[in-house]
Amino acid sequence: MPVSFDLTGRVVLVTGGARGVGDGIVATFLEAGAEVEICGRTEPEKLREADGREPRFAQVDVREPEQVQKWLEEIGERHGRLDVVVNNAGGAPFAQFSGASPRFHRKINELNFLAAAYVLHAAHPLLRETPGASAVNVTSISARRPSPGTAVYGAAKAALESLTTSLAVEWAPRVRVNAVSCGLVETPGSEDHYGDPEQRDAVARTIPRGQFASPEEVGQACLLLASPLASHVSGAVLNVDGGGEWPAFLQHTPNA
Repeated sequence: MPVSFDLTGRVVLVTGGARGVGDGIVATFLEAGAEVEICGRTEPEKLREADGREPRFAQVDVREPEQVQKWLEEIGERHGRLDVVVNNAGGAPFAQFSGASPRFHRKINELNFLAAAYVLHAAHPLLRETPGASAVNVTSISARRPSPGTAVYGAAKAALESLTTSLAVEWAPRVRVNAVSCGLVETPGSEDHYGDPEQRDAVARTIPRGQFASPEEVGQACLLLASPLASHVSGAVLNVDGGGEWPAFLQHTPNA
């Protein structure tokens, strides 16, 4: 039986909400009736639309705390409340740890950990005054398994999961804080990471479910954690990874 949520009148903030996984998250909350605020460094040519409604875009670099603070103040003035924060902005190009510069490592950490911390810090005054408010941090399976080629990205996401569990205690009982840990997600940029369709199919076969997640499936997990159905869920990390990854030893097990 389908479950739907009516978030009419609720205000939802999604960082990096103009493309990729963020676009799917925004679509999910728009379809639930929420007013959605998004940000990015460059304004997109086209915004996601649902039922004739679009998110409101602000040009913000979430790695800059002053810009984040100003954005949250504007949201507060515009709506007088903030119900949900989804820290989605993140990512990293492939680069061997020893071959990348210290500046590169710093930038990856700023985008994938510190930016989320800045948003949460600036959002807290609004969240704590909004009944039922919650935050959802989008992390990655890279936080809990080896991540060669994106080592600092994985470490930053691990730090974000640690921040999630700590704030779930520190901000209780007014604000719930959870995380969604993503596995492989099919986005317009997937080809850059996983190659042509044949190569992507081979990668998909390493996922027990046999396919990549869609951005909307990540959005549904975020919506669930922000909904009344998760009213007693805080400090959790929800895996959205199709079952994880096949154990490597099964490749060499005759009966697998």
